[in-house]
Amino acid sequence: MEEKRSVKKRRFAIDMNAPVILWLTIIALVVLLIDLLTPLSTTALFGARRTSLLDPMQYVRLLTHVTAHMGINHYVANFMMILAIGPMVEEKYGSGRLAMITVITAFITGLVNVVFFPATVVIGASGIVFMLILMASFTNIRQGRLPVTVLLVAVLYIGNEIMTGLFTVDNISQLSHIVGGLCGAVFGVIYHKGKIK
Repeated sequence: MEEKRSVKKRRFAIDMNAPVILWLTIIALVVLLIDLLTPLSTTALFGARRTSLLDPMQYVRLLTHVTAHMGINHYVANFMMILAIGPMVEEKYGSGRLAMITVITAFITGLVNVVFFPATVVIGASGIVFMLILMASFTNIRQGRLPVTVLLVAVLYIGNEIMTGLFTVDNISQLSHIVGGLCGAVFGVIYHKGKIK
């Protein structure tokens, strides 16, 4: 007697491998499209800047500034890096933890810019990019060993931003890059302390 075997066909599926990174990318894209397709100024709506302490939007914009960008090139430059590095960091640290770290980093970079550059409106996710770069470098740490790559990433990225900030006049907030990188380094140390294998 001949036996029939049922063969299951594998279906192609799209995997939401990094929900925090994907949602940040989508939200920022929607904000960019609103900016491009409507007369609304997302810089005015979302950009971190000093206003009255009684203005509730002052506090909201300390978080939302990472979703607004100056155009397609600015958006693509930030999110190419976020999409390349972010999923690895999200897998290593978990979605909930990465969401919390992203919100804290956005708040700190916005607050630092509002305090030290009150007349400047800050937008863009480059602080998040630098946070992810530094956190990604911590994924290689093992018990009692600090890889040279971690040190090189910190020196090259943060050192370059300090030098650029001192000697270049442009519309880029090197302070956001530095603060984002420092946040990534601090969170990298916190989450590896006592948990290194």
